[in-house]
Amino acid sequence: MTDSDLPPRYTRLTFHGPLSEARAARLVSRLARTSPATVLDLGCGWGELLLRILDAVPGAVGTGIDLSRADLDRGQGNAATRGLADRVAFIEESAVGTARGPADLVLCVGSSHVLSDAKPPRHTVDALHALRRLVNPGGRVLLGEGFWEHPPSPAEVAAMWPGMTARDHYDLAGLVDLAISAGFRPEWIETADLDEWDDFESGVGADVEEWLAAHQGHPQAAAIRQRADDRLSIWLRGSRGRLGLAYLTLIPLP
Repeated sequence: MTDSDLPPRYTRLTFHGPLSEARAARLVSRLARTSPATVLDLGCGWGELLLRILDAVPGAVGTGIDLSRADLDRGQGNAATRGLADRVAFIEESAVGTARGPADLVLCVGSSHVLSDAKPPRHTVDALHALRRLVNPGGRVLLGEGFWEHPPSPAEVAAMWPGMTARDHYDLAGLVDLAISAGFRPEWIETADLDEWDDFESGVGADVEEWLAAHQGHPQAAAIRQRADDRLSIWLRGSRGRLGLAYLTLIPLP
């Protein structure tokens, strides 16, 4: 069995997270106005936001760090297509304790877990302190971090991922308080809306559903269908409308 026999991965997603084109454009405009010369993307995936910022800031150079070779290769291919290959490096390595910074702009979107080996919610605290170390004075950090839209009930938590607890995330106010305690001020606070989440979750599942429809007799179809059903249940019965994602544009204090 080869990878080509199995469902493709994330081909229907532009961003690996609940991020609309409209919000992405606003984020890029806001972050580019500081004219960063260096951009560091931690847990970058294929680095779509990183590439858009580099495209918006002529002369800026970027580094994306991730552990997924497939995602990094996708990012490198996209960079070459856009004429950005000589201004960005996609590096396969852990970001825990990384020495790749500091940079003028640091992105950590949906990936604070890559900066700490601690369990939730301690990893969020560790990540914020790491980000403070990795950003240059006068720079910016874009943190995309999960938060509870409302305190989840035990039944709601039970419908989410195995092992998850109500203590794994803060509410939005608590998350912003943590950022301030780590040495930042919030320049901008925004959150993914339900349409962005639905588009993202549907995009994650679309490749698999199309594949299943065309491969009913495949020897792994039953196992793949079960994983798809489990993911649907977690989304529709558990996380939808309960787990949010905050996009915090942070200014480091002296």
